[in-house]
Amino acid sequence: MTQTSEDVTWLTQEAYTKLKEELAYLSGPAREEVTAKIAAAREEGDLRENGGYHAAKEEQGKQELRIRQLTQLLEKAKVGEAPASADGAVAPGMVVTIAFDGDEDDTMTFLLASREYASSEIETYSPQSPLGSGVIGHKVGEDAEYELPNGRKASVKILKAEPYSA
Repeated sequence: MTQTSEDVTWLTQEAYTKLKEELAYLSGPAREEVTAKIAAAREEGDLRENGGYHAAKEEQGKQELRIRQLTQLLEKAKVGEAPASADGAVAPGMVVTIAFDGDEDDTMTFLLASREYASSEIETYSPQSPLGSGVIGHKVGEDAEYELPNGRKASVKILKAEPYSA
């Protein structure tokens, strides 16, 4: 089965390593800690009214969800290489400059990448966000449309799309 560029999560080696370390911690020491909290709370007696037990079980649920999210993210990750810009279309891992409503004085530049890679250097939009999914596949000079949270449509013009380089 081949993956499309929308299926791939582009990550730098640094971001990939950080996420792998988080997954290792959550799958190992953190899992053992929450299991110990649950066991200690069980020993206190009646589980129906045991706040410590319920808090530990909730923490365990959140932790297991994060483990699944990280596992899926890392399985789809493409590490250390920017997407090819051979066809000139916007894809994850690219720095994109857009003009709102075609007004080249009202522009925004952002990195189209996983939120896991969010950086203080450049604003980051997820490929799954309304704006991200609206611009994917469009080429420089083309107009793209996406849906705002209020249900209205917004249009942007793609001014520039270049592979990100750290």
